[in-house]
Amino acid sequence: METTQREELSSFLSVLPPVDFCCVYGSTLHPNNQDKSKMVDYILGVSDPMKWHSLNLKMNSDHYASWMVHLGGARLITNVADKVGVGVHFNPFVNWNDRKLKYGVVRMHDLVQDILDWNRFYLSGRLQKPVHMLVDNLDIEDVNSVNKRAAISAALLLLPSKFTEVCFLFTTQKS
Repeated sequence: METTQREELSSFLSVLPPVDFCCVYGSTLHPNNQDKSKMVDYILGVSDPMKWHSLNLKMNSDHYASWMVHLGGARLITNVADKVGVGVHFNPFVNWNDRKLKYGVVRMHDLVQDILDWNRFYLSGRLQKPVHMLVDNLDIEDVNSVNKRAAISAALLLLPSKFTEVCFLFTTQKS
C-alpha cells in the first residue's frame, strides 16, 4: 500500500476514539482498481467495546442506526454484537472525505480467540485474506500467522492426494 493511501485511510481514525487494532480491506484497495467509489471496510479492535461505543456515540452518533442509539445506546450495541451477532458491531454506509466506509468494532480478546480457535470463524476467515494493518498495538499480525497456517493446513487436508498449484490456490482463497 502506498504511503499516501495509508495516510488517507489512517486519517479516518482521527475522528474515532482510540483503537488497539485496525485493518482495512476491500476491492477498492487493490492497486489495479481505478473505481474508488466502492466501500472501504475497517475492522477496529478495542479493549472495551461498551466504553468505546459510549465515546463514539458522543463523537459520531450519525454513524449508528438511530433506533439503537435511542433504545439502549452503547449497552444495546455491545449486547447485540455479543449475544446475537458474531461479536462485531458494524456501522455501514459512513460517508467521510468523499468515501463510503463501514467499520466493525470487536473486543480484542474476542478477536484473538477467533483468530486462534476459529470460535466464530468470522474475523479469522476475513484475516486469512489480504488486509492492510494500520494499527497493531498487540501484534495481531503475528498472532494471525497461526490462523493463516491453519487455513493452509485445512486446504491441504481437503485437497486430493494429487493437485495442481492452481487448485491449491483456489482452495485457499475460498477458506
